[in-house]
Amino acid sequence: MGSKTFAGSRDKTEFEYHSSNGLKPGCKMNVILPDGKSLSVADGANAIEAAKTISIGLAKNALAAIVNGKPVDLSHKLSDGDKFAVVTFDSPEGKAVFWHSSAHIMAQAVKELFPSVKVAIGPAIDSGFFYDFDTETPFNQDDIAKIEARAKEIAARALPIVRIEATKSEALEMFAKAGETYKVELIEALEEAPSIYKQGDWFDLCRGPHLPNTSPVKAFKILSVAGAYWRGDSKNKMLQRLYAISFPKQAQLDEYITFMEEAKKRDHRKLGQQLDLFSFHEEGAGFPFWHAKGMVLYNAIADYSRRLHVARGYDEIRTPIILNEGLWHTSGHWDKYRENMYFCEIDEQPHAVKPMNCPGGLLVYKNSPKSYRDLPLRNFEFGLVHRHEKAGALHGLFRVRAFTQDDAHIFCTPEQIESEISDVIDFIFDVYKTMGFKNIQVELSTRPEKFIGEIDVWNTAEAALESVLKHKAIDFKLNPGDGAFYGPKIDFHVSDSIGRTWQCGTIQLDFSMPLRFGLEYADADGTRKVPVMIHRALLGSMERFIGILIENYAGFLPMWLSPVQAVVMAISDKYSDYANEIYAKLKAAGIRCELDSRADKIGFKIREAEMRKVHYMLVVGEKEQAAGTVSLRRHTTGDLGVVSIDEVLMRFTTEISTKALPEHGSVA
Repeated sequence: MGSKTFAGSRDKTEFEYHSSNGLKPGCKMNVILPDGKSLSVADGANAIEAAKTISIGLAKNALAAIVNGKPVDLSHKLSDGDKFAVVTFDSPEGKAVFWHSSAHIMAQAVKELFPSVKVAIGPAIDSGFFYDFDTETPFNQDDIAKIEARAKEIAARALPIVRIEATKSEALEMFAKAGETYKVELIEALEEAPSIYKQGDWFDLCRGPHLPNTSPVKAFKILSVAGAYWRGDSKNKMLQRLYAISFPKQAQLDEYITFMEEAKKRDHRKLGQQLDLFSFHEEGAGFPFWHAKGMVLYNAIADYSRRLHVARGYDEIRTPIILNEGLWHTSGHWDKYRENMYFCEIDEQPHAVKPMNCPGGLLVYKNSPKSYRDLPLRNFEFGLVHRHEKAGALHGLFRVRAFTQDDAHIFCTPEQIESEISDVIDFIFDVYKTMGFKNIQVELSTRPEKFIGEIDVWNTAEAALESVLKHKAIDFKLNPGDGAFYGPKIDFHVSDSIGRTWQCGTIQLDFSMPLRFGLEYADADGTRKVPVMIHRALLGSMERFIGILIENYAGFLPMWLSPVQAVVMAISDKYSDYANEIYAKLKAAGIRCELDSRADKIGFKIREAEMRKVHYMLVVGEKEQAAGTVSLRRHTTGDLGVVSIDEVLMRFTTEISTKALPEHGSVA
């Protein structure tokens, strides 16, 4: 791509303002830091200068800044009273900037090596970045090696990354002359004036922000190549997508590669097949097929959840999967969520497959008159929902088109809000502890851009959630603008055995939906009032949580969840009757066990049971038969010695009843 600039362009690096702001010496202004303290800086200072005022070390590590909640370049000029924060690689915002700039570096490398290739889009993602390219010849391994090498070379050039403000016509001229048809299409769809970022002789259409120059990128690796339709539409041309990642240090890349190798061994999609739990088929893309062993695991979790809900005063309900379109207009999903829904026609009336369970729960409440004495009313449901996900976003059990939420809707008075939310938080922490997750991070998400209801009501709801968290002394991160469209929420993230975090449980406070559905209760003074609705899920979705469990334990699940808890195997056919006797005793005690009566060698049987991650193997032969014992083996532990069947049953029932946790996931 060329480097043409044009009349009217503004082209400054982040350091130019330091010496050219044209302001009188000694003029000062204040910016507000994240802790609420004021920082005095020179009038007209930019973000990097403010960072230097805080500390030279911070400025050295600065990648960008956040000003009044918006990520900006370090060259961004500050104004008096701005809320200001420095962004480094240690923060999610810093990684996004770093990886977005790295995507530009990769695109520049491709253009230098393959000038005829056209560039499309290249955003940062959760782990790294990608860029889509229109190339007649797919990239091969030699091409990838060349692109990696050139990207590292471009980074080492320390090219300044400069923002250019352009008019729409200027940008169209610029990219049309360079032959970048995809960029031209994007610019034509823009309503606002575009911005362009230039590094050396290469430029790209981008909102930013970006690194001040290319030099912070010290380690770079292309991870994979995939096909991707332009704009995600199968009617458009298939492009080549390069997924990659980068870091400020080579040691960080080495650590990441080791981490990814470990994560690959734990991939729930591979283990799901290996353990015969579930499968996916092209006849139903995004819809999991649960096998018999998978249903044992699924039901073990569901039964455990049911018992806990009943003990905490919940009643189980079930609502229909398909409901009339009018309901979704009332709930607000039609306006806010329609693109993610499936539709059908019944009796010549439009209907929708539910993407959420809450409207059905509202109808259940509304079915009969309620008094303040009925509140809080706690209904829970294992509700199957369907959401339209793009094919490229589907990912095993983590991103599917049909899943079951362990949903609950609590209807209460305003005075009961804090106690109910406090109880749900305790419930969530208890369940996660039982499942083996002890490191739990909490986020409070506030009003999004698209919302229903009044702002004053939103403010009240947000304050109520924050009050509960502070009262319980729970550390939390504020996540502005990420609430549900009907109310703010608290999200719970668990850390697994290799340090990954997963968003699971959620609590959402909703003043709007009960109003929209006309819900009421009779208060003590006889007046009619509107209840508060608390939406709540503990696990999030059964499918996703099972995927998380599988990866956390590398398939070696706690014994109480394991589809096959033990296998009885005889050394030879001569001892098959005794093996059958042991097997029958285990079954009678409620142990999920199998009898391996094949004529194969015992070593083969043991290795296969290990591969299937069966907790215990009970081996019987001449000595065991004579003594009425078994040779006991445990997955990853090995030989536990010769023990009586009574000892075996005591061990098994104790481990199951206490929900004991195995060592965190062997990958053997």
